[in-house]
Amino acid sequence: MKRNKQLLVLTHLSQLLDFVTGIGGFIVPLIIWAVKKDEILHMDEQGKAILNFRITMFLYALICIPLVLFFGLGLLGFLVIGAAYVILPILNAIKVSNNEHPSYPFSIKFL
Repeated sequence: MKRNKQLLVLTHLSQLLDFVTGIGGFIVPLIIWAVKKDEILHMDEQGKAILNFRITMFLYALICIPLVLFFGLGLLGFLVIGAAYVILPILNAIKVSNNEHPSYPFSIKFL
């Protein structure tokens, strides 16, 4: 296996494609992970972490929809999820570029 820090950083930042394409922030990391998980050092674990984060945030967003009816709690949830969608990929890309271990808090491990 070889190291490719730039591809790992790109994989984390590719989540931000959601703001341009709608669903590209899930599809692009999925494709990169599926193709490169056996070739790039740490791609398998970080790719799984990204996909687990994306699936978990989607489930949290689904939970927030009915909570909008109850005192607007869902709106607060959507704000937190939106902030996490922007901040965590950028922070983890910076961590990877500095040879630190990235983390996505509150993610459920599906993969």
